[in-house]
Amino acid sequence: MITGERMAAVDENAAALGVTQKQLMESSGNAVARAVRDAAEPDSSVAIVAGRGNNGGDAFVAARFLESYDCTTILLGRPSAIGTEIARENWDALENTDADVRTVTDSSAFEHPDADVVVDAMLGTGISGDLREPEATAARAINDSDATVIAVDVPSGFDADAGTGSDPGGRDALADNGVEADRVVTFHDEKPGLEELSADITVADIGIPAAAERYAGPGDLRVARPDGRTGRAFVIGGGPYTGAPALAAQAALRSGMELSFVSAPDAVAGEIQSYAEDLIVQPYDGDRLVPEQVDGLVETAERHDDVVILGPGLGTADETLEAARQFLESYTGPAVIDADALGVVPDLETEATLVCTPNRRELARMGGPETDDLEAAADELEEFAADLGHVVLAKGVDDVATDGERTRICRAGTPGMAVGGTGDLLAGIVAGLLEHAGPLEAATAGAYVNGRAGEIRAERMGQGFLASDLLEEVPVVLWSENDEGE
Repeated sequence: MITGERMAAVDENAAALGVTQKQLMESSGNAVARAVRDAAEPDSSVAIVAGRGNNGGDAFVAARFLESYDCTTILLGRPSAIGTEIARENWDALENTDADVRTVTDSSAFEHPDADVVVDAMLGTGISGDLREPEATAARAINDSDATVIAVDVPSGFDADAGTGSDPGGRDALADNGVEADRVVTFHDEKPGLEELSADITVADIGIPAAAERYAGPGDLRVARPDGRTGRAFVIGGGPYTGAPALAAQAALRSGMELSFVSAPDAVAGEIQSYAEDLIVQPYDGDRLVPEQVDGLVETAERHDDVVILGPGLGTADETLEAARQFLESYTGPAVIDADALGVVPDLETEATLVCTPNRRELARMGGPETDDLEAAADELEEFAADLGHVVLAKGVDDVATDGERTRICRAGTPGMAVGGTGDLLAGIVAGLLEHAGPLEAATAGAYVNGRAGEIRAERMGQGFLASDLLEEVPVVLWSENDEGE
Protein backbone atom coordinates (compact mmCIF):
# COMPACT_ATOMS: atom_id res chain seq x y z
CA MET A 1 0.00 0.00 0.00
CA ILE A 2 1.31 3.46 -0.86
CA THR A 3 0.14 6.99 -0.06
CA GLY A 4 -0.35 9.63 -2.73
CA GLU A 5 2.60 11.62 -1.41
CA ARG A 6 4.88 8.60 -1.52
CA MET A 7 3.59 7.69 -4.98
CA ALA A 8 4.61 11.11 -6.29
CA ALA A 9 8.09 10.57 -4.84
CA VAL A 10 8.36 7.15 -6.47
CA ASP A 11 7.28 8.60 -9.82
CA GLU A 12 10.06 11.17 -9.60
CA ASN A 13 12.60 8.56 -8.55
CA ALA A 14 11.56 6.43 -11.53
CA ALA A 15 12.20 9.37 -13.85
CA ALA A 16 15.66 9.80 -12.33
CA LEU A 17 16.29 6.13 -13.12
CA GLY A 18 15.30 6.69 -16.76
CA VAL A 19 11.65 5.62 -16.68
CA THR A 20 10.02 8.86 -17.74
CA GLN A 21 6.65 10.20 -16.72
CA LYS A 22 5.67 9.99 -20.38
CA GLN A 23 6.30 6.24 -20.37
CA LEU A 24 4.35 5.82 -17.16
CA MET A 25 1.42 7.82 -18.52
CA GLU A 26 1.28 5.63 -21.61
CA SER A 27 1.16 2.52 -19.41
CA SER A 28 -1.45 4.08 -17.09
CA GLY A 29 -3.70 5.08 -19.97
CA ASN A 30 -3.46 1.60 -21.44
CA ALA A 31 -4.52 0.15 -18.07
CA VAL A 32 -7.56 2.43 -17.97
CA ALA A 33 -8.53 1.37 -21.49
CA ARG A 34 -8.31 -2.28 -20.44
CA ALA A 35 -10.68 -1.56 -17.56
CA VAL A 36 -13.18 -0.01 -19.97
CA ARG A 37 -12.95 -3.03 -22.25
CA ASP A 38 -13.57 -5.29 -19.25
CA ALA A 39 -16.65 -3.26 -18.30
CA ALA A 40 -18.34 -2.84 -21.70
CA GLU A 41 -18.52 -4.41 -25.13
CA PRO A 42 -17.12 -2.64 -28.22
CA ASP A 43 -19.44 0.02 -29.70
CA SER A 44 -20.59 0.92 -26.17
CA SER A 45 -20.62 4.61 -25.37
CA VAL A 46 -17.85 5.97 -23.12
CA ALA A 47 -17.60 9.46 -21.63
CA ILE A 48 -14.20 10.46 -20.27
CA VAL A 49 -14.39 13.40 -17.86
CA ALA A 50 -10.87 14.71 -17.50
CA GLY A 51 -9.12 17.34 -15.46
CA ARG A 52 -6.09 19.41 -16.37
CA GLY A 53 -3.43 17.39 -14.56
CA ASN A 54 -1.67 14.12 -15.17
CA ASN A 55 -4.78 12.22 -14.08
CA GLY A 56 -6.48 13.72 -17.12
CA GLY A 57 -3.39 12.92 -19.19
CA ASP A 58 -3.79 9.22 -18.32
CA ALA A 59 -7.35 9.40 -19.64
CA PHE A 60 -6.29 11.16 -22.85
CA VAL A 61 -3.99 8.21 -23.52
CA ALA A 62 -6.83 5.79 -22.72
CA ALA A 63 -9.04 7.45 -25.32
CA ARG A 64 -6.54 6.56 -28.05
CA PHE A 65 -6.93 2.88 -27.16
CA LEU A 66 -10.74 3.01 -27.32
CA GLU A 67 -11.30 3.56 -31.03
CA SER A 68 -13.76 0.64 -31.16
CA TYR A 69 -15.99 2.50 -28.68
CA ASP A 70 -18.20 5.55 -29.06
CA CYS A 71 -15.84 7.60 -26.94
CA THR A 72 -16.15 11.27 -26.00
CA THR A 73 -13.44 13.06 -24.01
CA ILE A 74 -14.59 16.07 -21.99
CA LEU A 75 -11.92 18.43 -20.66
CA LEU A 76 -12.90 20.52 -17.65
CA GLY A 77 -11.23 23.82 -18.46
CA ARG A 78 -9.33 25.30 -21.33
CA PRO A 79 -6.62 23.31 -23.11
CA SER A 80 -4.20 26.15 -22.43
CA ALA A 81 -4.66 25.50 -18.69
CA ILE A 82 -3.52 21.87 -18.85
CA GLY A 83 -0.90 21.75 -16.13
CA THR A 84 1.85 19.48 -17.47
CA GLU A 85 3.59 19.19 -20.80
CA ILE A 86 2.99 15.46 -21.17
CA ALA A 87 -0.74 15.79 -20.46
CA ARG A 88 -0.92 18.62 -23.00
CA GLU A 89 0.87 16.51 -25.60
CA ASN A 90 -1.65 13.72 -25.17
CA TRP A 91 -4.57 16.17 -25.42
CA ASP A 92 -3.05 17.55 -28.62
CA ALA A 93 -2.76 14.00 -29.96
CA LEU A 94 -6.51 13.58 -29.51
CA GLU A 95 -7.32 16.96 -31.07
CA ASN A 96 -5.14 16.16 -34.10
CA THR A 97 -7.17 13.04 -34.86
CA ASP A 98 -10.88 12.63 -35.46
CA ALA A 99 -11.51 11.88 -31.78
CA ASP A 100 -14.60 13.42 -30.21
CA VAL A 101 -13.19 15.99 -27.77
CA ARG A 102 -15.05 18.74 -25.98
CA THR A 103 -14.19 21.41 -23.43
CA VAL A 104 -16.29 22.74 -20.57
CA THR A 105 -15.21 26.11 -19.20
CA ASP A 106 -18.43 26.86 -17.29
CA SER A 107 -19.81 24.34 -14.83
CA SER A 108 -23.37 25.28 -15.81
CA ALA A 109 -22.59 24.01 -19.30
CA PHE A 110 -21.70 20.51 -18.12
CA GLU A 111 -24.26 18.05 -19.44
CA HIS A 112 -25.35 14.82 -17.84
CA PRO A 113 -23.04 12.14 -19.29
CA ASP A 114 -25.30 9.86 -21.34
CA ALA A 115 -22.99 6.87 -21.69
CA ASP A 116 -22.62 3.23 -20.76
CA VAL A 117 -19.28 3.92 -19.05
CA VAL A 118 -18.02 7.13 -17.47
CA VAL A 119 -14.31 7.48 -16.76
CA ASP A 120 -13.59 9.81 -13.85
CA ALA A 121 -10.19 11.39 -14.50
CA MET A 122 -10.80 14.79 -12.98
CA LEU A 123 -8.55 14.73 -9.94
CA GLY A 124 -5.95 12.21 -8.80
CA THR A 125 -3.77 11.83 -5.72
CA GLY A 126 -2.53 14.99 -4.07
CA ILE A 127 -5.96 16.63 -4.01
CA SER A 128 -8.10 16.53 -0.88
CA GLY A 129 -11.18 18.19 0.54
CA ASP A 130 -14.55 18.92 -1.00
CA LEU A 131 -14.65 19.31 -4.76
CA ARG A 132 -14.91 22.78 -6.20
CA GLU A 133 -16.40 23.87 -9.49
CA PRO A 134 -16.47 22.69 -12.20
CA GLU A 135 -15.54 19.31 -10.71
CA ALA A 136 -18.35 19.47 -8.13
CA THR A 137 -21.05 19.79 -10.80
CA ALA A 138 -19.42 17.09 -12.93
CA ALA A 139 -19.19 14.72 -9.96
CA ARG A 140 -22.84 15.26 -9.13
CA ALA A 141 -23.83 14.47 -12.71
CA ILE A 142 -21.59 11.37 -12.77
CA ASN A 143 -23.09 10.11 -9.51
CA ASP A 144 -26.62 10.65 -10.84
CA SER A 145 -25.93 8.72 -14.03
CA ASP A 146 -26.74 5.04 -14.62
CA ALA A 147 -23.32 4.44 -16.17
CA THR A 148 -20.60 2.20 -14.84
CA VAL A 149 -18.16 4.66 -13.29
CA ILE A 150 -14.44 3.88 -13.56
CA ALA A 151 -12.07 6.10 -11.57
CA VAL A 152 -8.49 6.71 -12.66
CA ASP A 153 -6.06 5.97 -9.79
CA VAL A 154 -8.50 7.24 -7.13
CA PRO A 155 -12.04 8.66 -7.33
CA SER A 156 -12.06 12.45 -7.56
CA GLY A 157 -12.38 13.81 -4.05
CA PHE A 158 -10.53 10.88 -2.47
CA ASP A 159 -7.63 11.78 -0.18
CA ALA A 160 -4.89 9.24 -0.88
CA ASP A 161 -2.90 10.46 2.13
CA ALA A 162 -5.72 10.18 4.67
CA GLY A 163 -5.33 6.46 5.22
CA THR A 164 -8.09 4.26 6.54
CA GLY A 165 -10.53 5.31 9.17
CA SER A 166 -13.39 4.20 11.35
CA ASP A 167 -16.15 4.84 8.82
CA PRO A 168 -16.66 1.52 6.99
CA GLY A 169 -17.70 3.37 3.85
CA GLY A 170 -14.35 5.12 3.59
CA ARG A 171 -16.09 8.46 3.95
CA ASP A 172 -13.27 9.90 6.00
CA ALA A 173 -11.11 9.67 2.86
CA LEU A 174 -13.74 10.51 0.23
CA ALA A 175 -15.19 14.03 0.15
CA ASP A 176 -18.93 14.33 0.69
CA ASN A 177 -19.34 15.45 -2.92
CA GLY A 178 -16.72 13.11 -4.34
CA VAL A 179 -17.24 10.66 -7.18
CA GLU A 180 -18.84 7.34 -6.20
CA ALA A 181 -17.00 4.93 -8.47
CA ASP A 182 -18.01 1.38 -9.31
CA ARG A 183 -14.47 0.46 -10.29
CA VAL A 184 -11.08 2.00 -9.55
CA VAL A 185 -7.95 1.41 -11.62
CA THR A 186 -5.12 2.43 -9.30
CA PHE A 187 -1.48 2.43 -10.32
CA HIS A 188 1.57 0.57 -8.96
CA ASP A 189 0.06 -0.19 -5.55
CA GLU A 190 -3.21 0.25 -3.68
CA LYS A 191 -3.77 3.58 -1.94
CA PRO A 192 -4.78 3.58 1.75
CA GLY A 193 -8.54 3.67 2.23
CA LEU A 194 -9.55 2.43 -1.22
CA GLU A 195 -10.45 -0.97 0.19
CA GLU A 196 -13.14 0.72 2.30
CA LEU A 197 -14.99 2.03 -0.74
CA SER A 198 -17.87 0.16 -2.37
CA ALA A 199 -15.89 -0.32 -5.56
CA ASP A 200 -13.92 -3.03 -7.32
CA ILE A 201 -10.22 -2.15 -7.08
CA THR A 202 -7.69 -3.12 -9.75
CA VAL A 203 -3.99 -2.45 -9.17
CA ALA A 204 -2.25 -1.90 -12.51
CA ASP A 205 1.48 -2.51 -12.94
CA ILE A 206 2.63 0.45 -15.03
CA GLY A 207 6.33 -0.39 -15.14
CA ILE A 208 7.72 1.49 -12.16
CA PRO A 209 10.92 -0.35 -11.18
CA ALA A 210 11.28 -1.61 -7.62
CA ALA A 211 14.43 0.51 -7.36
CA ALA A 212 12.30 3.66 -7.46
CA GLU A 213 10.91 2.69 -4.06
CA ARG A 214 14.01 1.03 -2.67
CA TYR A 215 16.66 3.64 -3.46
CA ALA A 216 16.71 7.25 -2.34
CA GLY A 217 16.30 9.81 -5.08
CA PRO A 218 15.02 13.30 -5.86
CA GLY A 219 11.46 12.26 -5.07
CA ASP A 220 12.42 11.52 -1.47
CA LEU A 221 14.03 14.93 -1.29
CA ARG A 222 10.89 16.67 -2.55
CA VAL A 223 8.80 15.00 0.18
CA ALA A 224 11.10 16.15 2.99
CA ARG A 225 12.58 19.47 1.92
CA PRO A 226 11.44 22.62 3.74
CA ASP A 227 9.23 25.20 2.05
CA GLY A 228 11.05 27.93 3.92
CA ARG A 229 12.98 28.59 7.10
CA THR A 230 11.43 27.44 10.34
CA GLY A 231 12.40 25.78 13.60
CA ARG A 232 15.39 25.56 15.91
CA ALA A 233 18.15 23.01 16.12
CA PHE A 234 19.51 22.32 19.61
CA VAL A 235 22.87 20.57 19.48
CA ILE A 236 24.00 18.99 22.74
CA GLY A 237 27.62 18.15 22.15
CA GLY A 238 31.21 19.09 22.62
CA GLY A 239 33.64 18.53 25.42
CA PRO A 240 36.54 16.38 24.26
CA TYR A 241 35.84 17.48 20.68
CA THR A 242 34.66 20.82 19.31
CA GLY A 243 34.42 20.58 15.52
CA ALA A 244 31.65 17.96 15.46
CA PRO A 245 28.90 20.01 17.18
CA ALA A 246 29.80 23.07 15.11
CA LEU A 247 29.49 21.12 11.84
CA ALA A 248 26.16 19.58 12.85
CA ALA A 249 24.75 22.96 13.91
CA GLN A 250 25.84 24.65 10.70
CA ALA A 251 24.37 21.84 8.59
CA ALA A 252 21.02 22.31 10.33
CA LEU A 253 21.07 25.99 9.37
CA ARG A 254 21.94 25.11 5.78
CA SER A 255 18.96 22.71 5.78
CA GLY A 256 16.36 25.34 6.57
CA MET A 257 16.46 25.91 10.32
CA GLU A 258 15.96 29.49 11.48
CA LEU A 259 18.31 29.16 14.45
CA SER A 260 20.94 26.71 15.57
CA PHE A 261 21.97 26.51 19.22
CA VAL A 262 24.86 24.56 20.66
CA SER A 263 24.85 23.70 24.33
CA ALA A 264 28.41 22.88 25.38
CA PRO A 265 30.76 23.01 28.37
CA ASP A 266 32.12 26.50 29.00
CA ALA A 267 35.63 25.08 28.69
CA VAL A 268 35.12 24.70 24.93
CA ALA A 269 32.16 27.01 24.20
CA GLY A 270 34.37 29.82 22.90
CA GLU A 271 36.19 27.49 20.56
CA ILE A 272 32.92 26.16 19.14
CA GLN A 273 31.63 29.70 18.68
CA SER A 274 34.78 30.61 16.77
CA TYR A 275 33.91 28.17 13.97
CA ALA A 276 30.91 30.20 12.80
CA GLU A 277 29.36 33.46 13.88
CA ASP A 278 25.92 32.12 12.83
CA LEU A 279 25.80 29.72 15.76
CA ILE A 280 24.37 30.55 19.17
CA VAL A 281 26.46 28.84 21.83
CA GLN A 282 24.99 28.34 25.28
CA PRO A 283 27.71 27.30 27.76
CA TYR A 284 27.25 25.41 30.98
CA ASP A 285 29.75 24.90 33.80
CA GLY A 286 32.42 22.24 33.50
CA ASP A 287 34.40 20.48 30.82
CA ARG A 288 31.88 17.77 29.91
CA LEU A 289 28.17 16.98 30.03
CA VAL A 290 27.09 15.60 33.42
CA PRO A 291 23.68 14.69 34.89
CA GLU A 292 23.38 18.01 36.74
CA GLN A 293 22.83 19.78 33.42
CA VAL A 294 20.03 17.49 32.17
CA ASP A 295 16.97 19.20 33.66
CA GLY A 296 17.90 22.57 32.21
CA LEU A 297 18.64 21.11 28.78
CA VAL A 298 15.34 19.24 28.66
CA GLU A 299 13.41 22.32 29.76
CA THR A 300 15.06 24.43 27.04
CA ALA A 301 14.44 21.89 24.28
CA GLU A 302 10.81 21.29 25.26
CA ARG A 303 9.98 24.96 25.72
CA HIS A 304 11.18 25.91 22.25
CA ASP A 305 9.98 22.77 20.41
CA ASP A 306 13.54 22.19 19.31
CA VAL A 307 14.86 19.38 17.15
CA VAL A 308 17.70 18.01 19.25
CA ILE A 309 20.99 16.66 17.95
CA LEU A 310 22.57 14.69 20.76
CA GLY A 311 26.06 13.24 20.64
CA PRO A 312 28.55 15.07 18.39
CA GLY A 313 31.82 15.47 20.28
CA LEU A 314 30.37 14.51 23.67
CA GLY A 315 32.94 11.88 24.58
CA THR A 316 32.38 8.61 26.39
CA ALA A 317 32.94 9.44 30.04
CA ASP A 318 30.55 7.42 32.22
CA GLU A 319 28.87 10.49 33.69
CA THR A 320 28.40 11.96 30.21
CA LEU A 321 26.71 8.81 28.92
CA GLU A 322 24.52 8.73 32.02
CA ALA A 323 23.53 12.34 31.34
CA ALA A 324 22.67 11.45 27.75
CA ARG A 325 20.53 8.57 28.98
CA GLN A 326 18.70 10.76 31.48
CA PHE A 327 18.08 13.41 28.86
CA LEU A 328 16.46 10.94 26.46
CA GLU A 329 14.39 9.38 29.24
CA SER A 330 12.89 12.82 29.99
CA TYR A 331 12.71 14.42 26.52
CA THR A 332 9.59 13.89 24.41
CA GLY A 333 10.40 15.66 21.14
CA PRO A 334 12.30 14.76 17.96
CA ALA A 335 16.03 14.05 18.16
CA VAL A 336 18.89 12.87 16.00
CA ILE A 337 21.25 10.65 18.00
CA ASP A 338 24.81 10.46 16.74
CA ALA A 339 28.32 9.45 17.71
CA ASP A 340 29.00 8.95 21.42
CA ALA A 341 25.34 9.13 22.51
CA LEU A 342 24.34 6.12 20.40
CA GLY A 343 25.53 3.68 23.02
CA VAL A 344 22.73 4.62 25.42
CA VAL A 345 19.88 3.99 22.96
CA PRO A 346 19.52 0.18 23.23
CA ASP A 347 17.06 -0.74 26.02
CA LEU A 348 16.23 2.96 26.45
CA GLU A 349 12.68 3.85 27.47
CA THR A 350 11.75 7.18 25.93
CA GLU A 351 8.81 9.02 24.44
CA ALA A 352 11.14 10.94 22.13
CA THR A 353 11.12 10.40 18.37
CA LEU A 354 14.64 9.25 17.57
CA VAL A 355 16.66 8.95 14.38
CA CYS A 356 19.90 7.11 15.13
CA THR A 357 22.81 7.68 12.74
CA PRO A 358 25.53 5.10 13.51
CA ASN A 359 28.49 4.26 11.33
CA ARG A 360 29.29 0.57 10.93
CA ARG A 361 31.38 0.33 14.11
CA GLU A 362 28.81 2.20 16.18
CA LEU A 363 26.06 0.03 14.72
CA ALA A 364 27.84 -3.14 15.84
CA ARG A 365 28.37 -1.70 19.32
CA MET A 366 24.64 -0.98 19.54
CA GLY A 367 23.91 -4.66 18.85
CA GLY A 368 23.22 -4.31 15.14
CA PRO A 369 24.77 -6.37 12.35
CA GLU A 370 28.55 -6.38 11.99
CA THR A 371 29.10 -5.84 8.27
CA ASP A 372 31.06 -3.86 5.72
CA ASP A 373 28.16 -4.13 3.23
CA LEU A 374 25.15 -2.38 4.72
CA GLU A 375 22.96 -2.92 1.67
CA ALA A 376 23.54 -6.67 1.82
CA ALA A 377 22.57 -6.57 5.49
CA ALA A 378 19.45 -4.46 4.92
CA ASP A 379 17.06 -7.16 6.15
CA GLU A 380 19.09 -7.58 9.35
CA LEU A 381 19.11 -3.82 9.80
CA GLU A 382 15.34 -3.72 9.43
CA GLU A 383 14.95 -6.36 12.14
CA PHE A 384 17.38 -4.45 14.37
CA ALA A 385 15.43 -1.20 13.95
CA ALA A 386 12.18 -3.01 14.71
CA ASP A 387 13.64 -4.35 17.95
CA LEU A 388 15.17 -0.98 18.79
CA GLY A 389 11.90 0.86 18.18
CA HIS A 390 13.56 3.80 16.42
CA VAL A 391 14.58 4.82 12.93
CA VAL A 392 18.13 3.79 12.09
CA LEU A 393 20.20 5.51 9.41
CA ALA A 394 23.33 3.38 9.11
CA LYS A 395 26.25 5.14 7.40
CA GLY A 396 28.57 3.40 4.98
CA VAL A 397 29.50 3.27 1.32
CA ASP A 398 25.75 2.94 0.81
CA ASP A 399 23.56 4.34 3.59
CA VAL A 400 20.56 2.33 4.80
CA ALA A 401 17.56 3.96 6.47
CA THR A 402 14.87 1.83 8.09
CA ASP A 403 12.05 2.16 10.59
CA GLY A 404 11.76 -1.58 11.13
CA GLU A 405 9.04 -1.98 8.48
CA ARG A 406 10.25 0.06 5.52
CA THR A 407 13.83 0.22 4.30
CA ARG A 408 15.47 2.61 1.85
CA ILE A 409 19.00 2.67 0.53
CA CYS A 410 20.99 5.70 -0.54
CA ARG A 411 23.76 5.18 -3.06
CA ALA A 412 24.59 8.87 -3.44
CA GLY A 413 28.07 9.82 -2.33
CA THR A 414 31.73 9.66 -3.24
CA PRO A 415 34.91 8.15 -1.75
CA GLY A 416 36.03 11.60 -0.61
CA MET A 417 33.24 11.54 1.98
CA ALA A 418 35.31 9.16 4.10
CA VAL A 419 36.90 12.34 5.51
CA GLY A 420 36.01 13.04 9.14
CA GLY A 421 33.00 15.23 9.83
CA THR A 422 30.61 14.18 7.07
CA GLY A 423 28.62 12.17 9.62
CA ASP A 424 28.20 15.30 11.73
CA LEU A 425 26.89 17.11 8.67
CA LEU A 426 24.43 14.29 8.07
CA ALA A 427 23.09 14.58 11.63
CA GLY A 428 22.49 18.30 11.11
CA ILE A 429 20.82 17.81 7.74
CA VAL A 430 18.50 15.13 9.10
CA ALA A 431 17.57 17.43 12.00
CA GLY A 432 16.72 20.22 9.58
CA LEU A 433 14.46 17.91 7.57
CA LEU A 434 12.94 16.33 10.68
CA GLU A 435 11.27 19.67 11.34
CA HIS A 436 9.13 19.08 8.24
CA ALA A 437 8.98 15.35 7.56
CA GLY A 438 8.56 12.00 9.27
CA PRO A 439 11.61 10.28 10.76
CA LEU A 440 12.18 7.77 7.93
CA GLU A 441 11.54 10.40 5.28
CA ALA A 442 13.96 12.84 6.93
CA ALA A 443 16.60 10.13 7.27
CA THR A 444 16.26 9.01 3.66
CA ALA A 445 16.31 12.52 2.23
CA GLY A 446 19.13 13.55 4.58
CA ALA A 447 21.34 10.75 3.31
CA TYR A 448 20.55 11.75 -0.27
CA VAL A 449 21.32 15.44 0.35
CA ASN A 450 24.60 14.63 2.08
CA GLY A 451 25.64 12.23 -0.67
CA ARG A 452 24.73 14.56 -3.51
CA ALA A 453 26.58 17.42 -1.80
CA GLY A 454 29.69 15.23 -1.80
CA GLU A 455 29.23 14.35 -5.46
CA ILE A 456 28.85 17.98 -6.46
CA ARG A 457 31.91 19.01 -4.48
CA ALA A 458 33.97 16.18 -5.95
CA GLU A 459 33.06 17.35 -9.45
CA ARG A 460 34.42 20.80 -8.58
CA MET A 461 37.59 19.94 -6.66
CA GLY A 462 38.20 16.20 -6.76
CA GLN A 463 38.23 13.99 -3.69
CA GLY A 464 40.35 16.26 -1.48
CA PHE A 465 37.50 18.26 -0.01
CA LEU A 466 36.78 18.68 3.71
CA ALA A 467 33.49 18.12 5.47
CA SER A 468 33.14 21.88 5.97
CA ASP A 469 33.40 22.34 2.19
CA LEU A 470 30.10 20.50 1.77
CA LEU A 471 28.14 23.05 3.79
CA GLU A 472 27.67 25.39 0.85
CA GLU A 473 26.48 22.52 -1.35
CA VAL A 474 23.65 21.48 0.99
CA PRO A 475 21.23 24.27 -0.02
CA VAL A 476 22.17 23.72 -3.67
CA VAL A 477 20.94 20.14 -3.44
CA LEU A 478 17.92 21.01 -1.32
CA TRP A 479 16.62 23.85 -3.45
CA SER A 480 18.50 25.00 -6.56
CA GLU A 481 19.30 21.56 -7.98
CA ASN A 482 15.85 20.21 -7.21
CA ASP A 483 14.09 23.19 -8.78
CA GLU A 484 15.67 22.44 -12.14
CA GLY A 485 13.34 19.51 -12.60
CA GLU A 486 10.15 21.47 -11.87
